This record gives sequence, C-alpha cells and structure tokens, in this order.
Amino acid sequence: MFNQGKFRLIATAVLAAILFSVFTIFVFSDASPTVSARGAALFSPDTNTFLYEKNGDTRMPMASTTKIMTALLAAEIGDLSQRIKIPREATGIEGSSLYLCEGEVLSLEELLYGLMLRSANDAATAIALALCGSVSAFAEKMNEKAEALGLSDTHFDNPHGLDSENHFTTAKDLARLGAAAIENETVRRIASTYKITIGEGESRRLIVNHNKLLHSYEGSIGLKTGFTKKCGRCLVGAAERDGVTLVSTTLSAPDDWDDHKRMLDYGFSRLTCYARLAPEQFQKEIAVLGGKESTVTVKNSEGFSLVEEAGLAEVKMQVRLNPTAAAPISKGDVLGQILYLREGRLLGSVSLYAAEDIPALQKKKRGFWPF
Repeated sequence: MFNQGKFRLIATAVLAAILFSVFTIFVFSDASPTVSARGAALFSPDTNTFLYEKNGDTRMPMASTTKIMTALLAAEIGDLSQRIKIPREATGIEGSSLYLCEGEVLSLEELLYGLMLRSANDAATAIALALCGSVSAFAEKMNEKAEALGLSDTHFDNPHGLDSENHFTTAKDLARLGAAAIENETVRRIASTYKITIGEGESRRLIVNHNKLLHSYEGSIGLKTGFTKKCGRCLVGAAERDGVTLVSTTLSAPDDWDDHKRMLDYGFSRLTCYARLAPEQFQKEIAVLGGKESTVTVKNSEGFSLVEEAGLAEVKMQVRLNPTAAAPISKGDVLGQILYLREGRLLGSVSLYAAEDIPALQKKKRGFWPF
C-alpha cells in the first residue's frame, strides 16, 4: 500500500540534499586554494591585483628564482648576439651548472638559455662579469631595477641566488618581478622554451627546462624554478588562457607543482577577459575625398584588454568611423574610435589612426587666352 507520508519524507530529504549541494557549490566555489608553501602569491597583471597570498609580504630567500631578474636585466642592457669568452671566475661555481670551461665562447643569448632552462650558476656569473665587470656591480644594477619596479622588500647580492644573508624577496615582490619579466619578449621566449641545443663543437649542449609546468599545465609560459637547502623549493609560474594572464609564486614549498596548479586554477575561475584587441589588429580602408589616393588605411596602434571578475555582463565593441575622409591626411591623424561598453556605460576606447600620408590633389591653374 502506498505510504504518502513516507514518500513526502523521502522527497523532502532528497530536495534538502540537492539544495545543500547547490548552496555548498555557490558559497565555497570561490574558496581560496590550499598551498603547502610558507610564502605564496597569485598576481593578475591585467587587473594589477593579488587574488591570493600567504605570508605575501614576509621576506624570505629566493634561490634561483633570482635568475628572473638576471635574465630581465641582461635582456635590457645586453646584446643577445654578443660573444662572451668565459673567464676563469665563471667556472666551477657550485650548484646547477653548464660546466663552462675557461676560454670557451658562447653568445649572451645562449648563456641566457643556460641560465633559465638549466638554472646554471656559472652562466649567471659569466653574464654578470661580461655586462658589468663584476658580480657586485651587476648586483647593484639588479637592485636599481628592483627599485624601479617598486619591489621594496627585495634585495640582491648576486645573479644566481646562492645563499646570502642580504639576498631576499617576498612572494608578492617576486610575482611583480615575474609579471615584468613576461612583458619582455626575450625573457618570455627563453623561459617558455622546453629544450634547446646551444654552442658548437665541443661546447655543444642539449639543455632541458626544469620547469614541469610547461608540459603539465595548459597555458603555461614559464617561468623559473629554484632550490637550496636553506630556501627549500621555490617556483615562479606564469600562464595565459583566453586573454587572462596570471603569475604565481611559492617560497619554501614542499608541494610546489600542485600549489601552482591549484592557485592558477583558482585564478582562472575568478577572472574573464571581456574584450581583447591586439595592436594593429583592426585595419580598414575608407574612401578619401580630394586626395592623390582614393583610399586610406585606418588602424589601431594601441592594444586593449579588459579583464575583470567572472560573471559580469558582456562587453560590446562599437566602431565609430566615417566612411570617408577628406585630404590632406597625415599619417597618425585620428580618424575614428573603437568604444567598449557594458550596458551603455563606456569602459574604454582605442583611437583609430591613418596609416599613411594622403596629399590633396593640386587644383589645376586656369589658363588665359591672349586678346
């Protein structure tokens, strides 16, 4: 016999379980990740905000994540094609090494690959000596760059990260350094390389990147590993998905690979890229009135990106560009705009410029018949 009361009780219990599950997902889906690191940070360069931190402002040693600054500084002040003869002072450096030999010659670019992929301390020393004459002089340049980037809790004593009392950073400073590094095309290219052969003849070496995130995390673009007994395992990661870029850092992390995956997953769940325009992505020809050419190319020189919290209303792009323009036109003249709007509210704009000069047609002079 059908028991209506029992059925209602079961139905109520099932409904309560479903509602509890939905409530749990809604409330706790935004829960911060659990990380093993003593210090950690997750930074969004797009929004200039930290999405997560754990002891983010605590000064700690950084091991070979130091080499991010070494690479960035070298890429900015050095010539990648410069041939560097390895001095005795750059050989036999303890820790990770390319096992450089005195007198062998490598380019700065090759040494940078050794620095970032193999984490070679001898390569770091050779770079410092070649560019600044001494390790201490190069360290001064590193500190000047740190100050310029606003890294107020960072100090460098050397270009490789071997233990030193006055060599430290914080998880948040390191994340900002990582963000600056991936803005540099050379550093980004080298740090995201999985393996490469450098040198020639007896100096030829195959080097493989120590960063496991490159082949284990979708969208990974680097950045640098580090380890000493004093520092523990250190790691700076960076990844990009669907227009969103994130930089993750851990200092003294027993489970660093999983720490970074959890932080990055969390970050990508939090943010969405609502609009993205690369420099010179928009190009269109419009008619020219009274010009020596019948059309002019119009394009954007600046890019645009809008990354915000996920779940907001969509952003619409509106192009404001007249179908014609009157000559004369000078290269760089603003001829239109691209507007980005959400529910009628302007969020940003990009100017559209003339890509070339279009002189006006010269009017023909009227001739006169003699009487």
